[in-house]
Amino acid sequence: MREISLGVESGDDWTLDRIHKGYHAEDILELCHKLEEAGIDYWMTFLYGVAGRSHSREHAVHSAQIFSKCHPMLVGTGGLTLFPGTPLLEEARREEFDPLSEKEMLEELKLFVENLNVDCAFITHYTVAANLTGPDFLSRKDKIIEVLDQAIRFGDMDRMALRRRNKKTL
Repeated sequence: MREISLGVESGDDWTLDRIHKGYHAEDILELCHKLEEAGIDYWMTFLYGVAGRSHSREHAVHSAQIFSKCHPMLVGTGGLTLFPGTPLLEEARREEFDPLSEKEMLEELKLFVENLNVDCAFITHYTVAANLTGPDFLSRKDKIIEVLDQAIRFGDMDRMALRRRNKKTL
């Protein structure tokens, strides 16, 4: 079996430009369709939080729309962590980047999931991943949204923020 992991991070052109990915949403579609024609399975990764507060909604919705136009075997998600020495952390310190709170990160992930319509496996690095990770995304989508909604409403955001701050690597 041949497969490839695509760390596209976003399907939103503004965000892709902001994080200097070097391509746009249409390029993602073209690449994925070429992989499909060649019979190569692929994964796609969404990085919630990377657009910052000012562009969070567009990042989530446009990414889900682009991912939904493809046929990945798996969609994976991870939340942005601002590691020391990274450009985004330096921009955040200069107030040129407006990072999301833990609650806002979950809201962005939920918005992405609500707008994602592709039959694939789904993996997230969110802390209750055991409840969210697995095959057959579309049949589990409502449950995933419910779990995220509960986490948004009742989750221990301070504990989540501490876990993110204590991360040393992805």
